[in-house]
Amino acid sequence: MAQVTLRKIVKEYEGGVQAVKGIDLDIADHEFVVLVGPSGCGKSTTLRMIAGLEEISGGDIMIGGSVVNDVPPRDRDIAMVFQNYALYPHMSVFDNMAFGLMLRKFPKDEIKRRVDNAARILDIVPLLERKPKALSGGQRQRVAMGRAIVRDPKVFLFDEPLSNLDAKLRVQMRTEIKKVHQTVRTTTIYVTHDQVEAMTLADRVVVMNHGIIEQVGPPQELYHNPATRFVAGFIGSPAMNFLPARVENDRVHLHGDAWLPIPEARRARYASAVGRDLLFGIRPEHLTDQRLGLPNRADIFITPEVIEPMGMETLVHFHLGEARDCCARIEPTVHAAPGEPILLTADMNNMHLLDAATGRVL
Repeated sequence: MAQVTLRKIVKEYEGGVQAVKGIDLDIADHEFVVLVGPSGCGKSTTLRMIAGLEEISGGDIMIGGSVVNDVPPRDRDIAMVFQNYALYPHMSVFDNMAFGLMLRKFPKDEIKRRVDNAARILDIVPLLERKPKALSGGQRQRVAMGRAIVRDPKVFLFDEPLSNLDAKLRVQMRTEIKKVHQTVRTTTIYVTHDQVEAMTLADRVVVMNHGIIEQVGPPQELYHNPATRFVAGFIGSPAMNFLPARVENDRVHLHGDAWLPIPEARRARYASAVGRDLLFGIRPEHLTDQRLGLPNRADIFITPEVIEPMGMETLVHFHLGEARDCCARIEPTVHAAPGEPILLTADMNNMHLLDAATGRVL
């Protein structure tokens, strides 16, 4: 097990296209870090450079304190789990998990000990004699994970391992991966485009966009204290609402007669924002029908366009002035219908103001 350090890592392709633009990242021993972002943000390229499957164009990669820029993948003491399970169809589960150890000429009793131990961790002991064609998608992914675990590497690398699974299996496998990490405590770097996976699995989340790191932090920190509009909009489902706004006399002016008082504790923080073009950010759960006992609240009348009953909650979609695709969460017992105005309450303790030009959170 080991820490992983990236220093000024660059990946440039022919034509001067930079997929990764000089990123720095420190991953501690035993830590579970998730790289998340949209397609083309550089997260998979970064993972492949750590694995040695992609040459770096600049910078240094260190595993366990040693620079591995020129070390071939087989000598980096890492194990990778791909989206494609890559199991040998003619081999049993046992042999698939043991194959890498056989190539390294481990003693048979040591191979059996490691495979049996990994099978117990992953709850696949009854499957050891089966062939891959007799397994479900979730079981095949467990076998692929077992093949990595038996190697006892310094670092686990996961490249969107759940993308081929259906929604129910993805939830189940998220839990399994977290259990495995809590058991084996190997340093883990996990790539996904799914922010729910990132939030539920990670000790820390690394949000990437256009080849740079936008923000790094624990899931709850990124959720409640995003640094940029991109992070605020990418983390959370449904996404944060953004409405054009101006600060005037300790109030936020949104649209028409919508004037929202800024909590007293935040007024000094936003003093320099008076008169500037801003964005008012608020998450759907902080824009609700719940008004009783809520300090620093502000009321807004909206006209719903689409209603989505979700069982435990109802999502209300609306627009307010220039802001389209806004969303609020209300109790399922509250009557709401398209075209019928309702009163919502904004929890101003959880508001965000962003610079409209730079997208930075103030």
